[in-house]
Amino acid sequence: MTTAAALVAVPNPGRFGAWSARLDSLAQLEIDWAPDLAEDIGSRRWFRGLATMVGLGLVALSFWPDYAAIAASPVVTLDDAQRDELRSQMIQPLGYGADSGKRAGATAAVAQLAAAPQRTTVQLTATLAQGDSFARMLIRAGVSEADAGAATALVAGVQPVAQIPAGTQVDLRLGAPPAPGQARPLEHLAFRARFDLDLEVSRVGGQLAIAQQPIAVDMTPLRIRGVVGSGLYRSARAAGAPIEAIQQYLQALDQHLSLDTAIEAGDTFDIIVAYRRAASGETQVGDLLFAGLEKAGKPKAQLLRWGKEGIFFEASGMGAQRTGLIMPVYGGRVTSNFGARRHPVLGYTRMHAGIDFGAPHGAPIYAVGDARVIYSGWHGGHGNYVKLDHGGGFATAYAHMSRVAVPNGARVSAGQVIGYVGSTGLSTGPHLHYELYQNGRAVNPLSVRFTVSNQVDQKELAAFRARMAQLKAVSPGAAMTSLAPRQAQGAQAPRREIDRLKS
Repeated sequence: MTTAAALVAVPNPGRFGAWSARLDSLAQLEIDWAPDLAEDIGSRRWFRGLATMVGLGLVALSFWPDYAAIAASPVVTLDDAQRDELRSQMIQPLGYGADSGKRAGATAAVAQLAAAPQRTTVQLTATLAQGDSFARMLIRAGVSEADAGAATALVAGVQPVAQIPAGTQVDLRLGAPPAPGQARPLEHLAFRARFDLDLEVSRVGGQLAIAQQPIAVDMTPLRIRGVVGSGLYRSARAAGAPIEAIQQYLQALDQHLSLDTAIEAGDTFDIIVAYRRAASGETQVGDLLFAGLEKAGKPKAQLLRWGKEGIFFEASGMGAQRTGLIMPVYGGRVTSNFGARRHPVLGYTRMHAGIDFGAPHGAPIYAVGDARVIYSGWHGGHGNYVKLDHGGGFATAYAHMSRVAVPNGARVSAGQVIGYVGSTGLSTGPHLHYELYQNGRAVNPLSVRFTVSNQVDQKELAAFRARMAQLKAVSPGAAMTSLAPRQAQGAQAPRREIDRLKS
């Protein structure tokens, strides 16, 4: 049996072996070189950890870079051509409106012109700004002061320039300037002065002259009828009624009946508004003229705008008497009744000598009947306060107004605005405090029904009824018929550049 001897090479320990042996011996000592410095402060173990931290810090600082200066690149001297090339790459030329920073400088081969040629005519559109004058607008557009003044005087002779609405666009054509640096003369001016009138100012024989171009306008009122569905507003919008007309319609109805209970699904609404159509295609929606509400063919309300103040009158009550509880603020809900209650500001129970109507700040307050103002102004805890004497021992008072609209001693009629809802005096929020006095004693306002007599002259009553019949004779949608036949009679090509662009 042969035995093979395994030979193992043992390296020479040398210096590396000696350090390795020392580290092994230190590891066997189980010395904690990095203890928690928050524990055993002042002990040998703590100082050993502090020495470790300081030593590691010194080692880190030994690798800190020095502060020796770094040599910069040598300065390059640029000539004018190189400087222009660098400048073309800056943002400054773009800031001055250049399409590109690159530009070609003039050389000796470029000869300067004695005078640059100018366009013989310039066409532009100027817009009249809010608070601006017609003449200043023309001068800013490049018209000379003399021509601007002459054109303004011609326009003022036909249409007051102060009545030209802001935003009106004026089409201008200017001629060649008489000399370099001088303003161009006005050759032609055209704009829409009114809904039914175009004005043109042209230079004829060296003088400015004005020409009027009347525009045919159809004044047929716009009548919209429909059936109330889930809501009157949505039903009216679906029928094509303008938003402004619906808002005025609801406000008019709210003055004469309750919107919460009087309007039911299946009722028929009838809205008639002023409407203007120009032969050029523009339309204008005006004020509400008639507000009607029907149920099964019988009218619930027939309200016609009448008089200079534009108040809506019930057709059935015109010239007759109306008895009932007249609300001093429309749409308001009763938030506090007549009687004893705990005062919300003073904190104790006392007599509440009226009723409170919750309403938004600034809502108009109306007189409940014809009367004379016997007090108007500040009245202690009532704040801004108005008291009316209706005669026959009856008086009404209105408190906490934001603003009073009638002076002391004035005569007011039923439905006239006497103030606006506020929260002055002892009040916790905007509302109307309404009081009723009978022979000087406060009574419950809900217990008295006022009788309002609409005494109308017979001629005015006849005119009222004629106007009502005229409006109700308008067919629904009649104002939407085409004006093409009338346009064909006076068909003309657009006279202004801006009209040609719109068409």
